[in-house]
Amino acid sequence: MIDALLARMIKVGDLTVRLPGGTTKRAGDGTGSPVTIRFTGRGVRRTVANPSLGLAEAYMDGDLVIEQGTLWDLLELVGKGGSRGLKGRGSWLKRTRRAVKRKIQQANDRTAARRNVAHHYDLSNDLYRRFLDADMQYSCAYFARPDMTLEEAQAAKKAHIAAKLRIAPGMSVLDIGSGWGGMGMTLARGHGARVTGVTLSVEQLELAQARAQEAGLADKVAFELKDYRDLDRTFDRIVSVGMLEHVGEPHFREYFETVKRLLADDGTAVIHAIGRAGGPGLTNAFTHKYIFPGGYIPGLSEIVSAVEDAGLWITDIEILRLHYAETLKNWRLRFLADPEIPALYDARFRRMWEFYLASAEMGFRYGGHMVFQIQLARRVDAVPITRDYMRA
Repeated sequence: MIDALLARMIKVGDLTVRLPGGTTKRAGDGTGSPVTIRFTGRGVRRTVANPSLGLAEAYMDGDLVIEQGTLWDLLELVGKGGSRGLKGRGSWLKRTRRAVKRKIQQANDRTAARRNVAHHYDLSNDLYRRFLDADMQYSCAYFARPDMTLEEAQAAKKAHIAAKLRIAPGMSVLDIGSGWGGMGMTLARGHGARVTGVTLSVEQLELAQARAQEAGLADKVAFELKDYRDLDRTFDRIVSVGMLEHVGEPHFREYFETVKRLLADDGTAVIHAIGRAGGPGLTNAFTHKYIFPGGYIPGLSEIVSAVEDAGLWITDIEILRLHYAETLKNWRLRFLADPEIPALYDARFRRMWEFYLASAEMGFRYGGHMVFQIQLARRVDAVPITRDYMRA
């Protein structure tokens, strides 16, 4: 069984696999820097039984040991082998099975939504401070130049979105999924907006409120612990960065209907979210179990359909390719380099997060993941008919 798995997953590169009992397997075409791994305990059985979950759990539990190279090197061999590339939408039966499983995975009612957010975002603000940029942007940066630092690229992302929003001083802005407050504070400080940010994370809320107070922006930015669906007033502009991935496919129409209800008649919204180029799929087992329960990366077709159902204009779509791969690379290197993380978190947690950051990067380099920025409006004439204004 391991031979069949290796033949399917590793087509390029030079991988040596040492099995319990002393047997050695080779995979790949022998090119590139060699990678050697060793399985112990239940590592082989778990990986063969469920590769997307078993490989991660084997690494987390120490049943997969990297003897030569790094985890990133191993996952790149898998990515280059094409097992995560674009495969088309598959047969009707396969699409139907995926649709049923999506509804089970993503039954994000209000209680589940709060629980799922807490699972990831309420770990510790201190953890995120150690690998994010100084503004704590936990979403795809915008590398306008390849030599940009993470801080520069995150500032460029915020400026890029702000340009698409076309904010005038005094405008009201809703930030759905406001995180640690960086986007809202930027729009208030740099563009004169009056910002309301909503989050379901207690940890994020407390820090965002403290940051706004320290920055002297408490009179311009208000962060609330609230479900966006419970808001009852309209806004001139709506922005949502990295939140749609937590909504779940069964709730996409409700999400965009709420955006329409909360958006002023002449308003504009910009939604920034991860998408998949290969159409509707499933959240992989590792991510669903350990990282983002209830989370889902949609195909653009699912989003467009939900927007159409809600009765909104799509006034612009931009696809960001590889920007998130570079963002994740920066996060991973900072996470691994932080000298205090080994003392603060146990080995299994550190290996889980290393696997998460490295495998997510591979999804953007080889697995068809990308980021879309979709601009929405209620009226056809809400924004100019050329894109010159989008230059930050």
